[in-house]
Amino acid sequence: MPNYKLKAGFILLAILGVSLALRPTLAALDLQPAAPLAAQNQAPTSSSPAASSPAASPQPREKKVTGYTLPPETYKKARELSQIHFRMALIGFVYGLFILWLILKLRLASKYRDWGERFSSRPFVRGLIFTPLFFITLGVLSLPTEIYQNWVAREFGLSVQGWGSWIRDWTKGQFLGIILGIVLITILYAVIRNSPRRWWFYFWLVSLPIVVLLVFLQPLVVDPMFHKFEPLAQKDPALTKSLEQMVECAGQKIPPERMFWMGAGEKTTELNAYVTGLGASKRIVVWDNTIAKMTTPQIVFVAGHEMGHYVLEHIWKGLAFAASILFILFYLGYRTVGWVLARWGSGWGIRGLDDWASLPVLLLLLSIFAFIANPINSAFSRHIEHQADQYGLEVTHGLTPDSGQTAAQSFQVLGEVDLSDPEPNPIDVFLFYSHPTIPDRIQFALTYNPWTNGGSGEFVR
Repeated sequence: MPNYKLKAGFILLAILGVSLALRPTLAALDLQPAAPLAAQNQAPTSSSPAASSPAASPQPREKKVTGYTLPPETYKKARELSQIHFRMALIGFVYGLFILWLILKLRLASKYRDWGERFSSRPFVRGLIFTPLFFITLGVLSLPTEIYQNWVAREFGLSVQGWGSWIRDWTKGQFLGIILGIVLITILYAVIRNSPRRWWFYFWLVSLPIVVLLVFLQPLVVDPMFHKFEPLAQKDPALTKSLEQMVECAGQKIPPERMFWMGAGEKTTELNAYVTGLGASKRIVVWDNTIAKMTTPQIVFVAGHEMGHYVLEHIWKGLAFAASILFILFYLGYRTVGWVLARWGSGWGIRGLDDWASLPVLLLLLSIFAFIANPINSAFSRHIEHQADQYGLEVTHGLTPDSGQTAAQSFQVLGEVDLSDPEPNPIDVFLFYSHPTIPDRIQFALTYNPWTNGGSGEFVR
């Protein structure tokens, strides 16, 4: 699921792995804290039932799967695309640091601060001037990598969105990001001014409820700004009934009124079905592309995977994990930002940590520390995704004649249309993969059988 290019707005959270708050589901959970302006590493997440992007258009099928295989031409494209995304993830990280350094070198942040001070003596009003200028600068300077990513997606058939539509979505994302950025940055510097020694701890505390609120509001406010949603019961009554059966088996309460069809096909060739929201905003969403390219049993497995994230409390576990990462990274930022400002701050026109112009320094440091922590985040994400795969197999056992084969078929379809690499670079997997590789997922689906000799599943008994 796209992150709507809100990187500029929730950068203080996104680079630390809390960007999950603005993603539709933990199946798309990418706890990798990328650099502020780094290219978002979407493709290396070897295609999952939660997030995938097709380059081909296979029709719904039930071809027996024994392992992940691709036709020669598709195999070549998958390998090439994987290498491009791996390079862009690394280049994007370095480029993001370069942009922050350039802003400091040109003293742009200090200029924006001065403009705010000339306009008003009130900190909040200054923030209303500084923050949009700063984040617009980040957004504009990041355009080369974002344009290149979209160009690659179009070249490989992963996107059908016109450039005009893409620019409109980019603008919406920047607008939402600026609004969120104003809130976060205003809070950050208010905390720094009031507690120079413990700001990192207090801001960490404040960020936690904000993340939870964003998870709740995502399907109600953000998603409809970018895609069309309609009741699934009106679009596909049979699929709705099958999903109801799966939800009942999972012991959850998501009535048909909270099951939605999403019109993704006008912008992307991606496949997706997910569960999103919290409490009253919880809902199941199935993309039109998925309905067109997968069978009903395969879609039910995909939704079962997503349901697993809720039943196994991955939302809250993910938030707790992200909170622990935030805690450590904010502390490291606190311990190092003073030294950096003492050495170079005056040359960049920065008066101190409580100066708005220190923001790019803090972001640069946090980006470096977050990148170092990335393998830990990715490993955690792969772990919970594997658990969700297992849950999907268990919850659909008995609902479909062969849940393992059905799951393997869904992974095969998603891998083909997403051009998922059959032989990914181990370093790429270690650094960036938020999901197990497609070959591993298919192998697990085909071999997991706890029901032999009267046994039962671990999560669904």
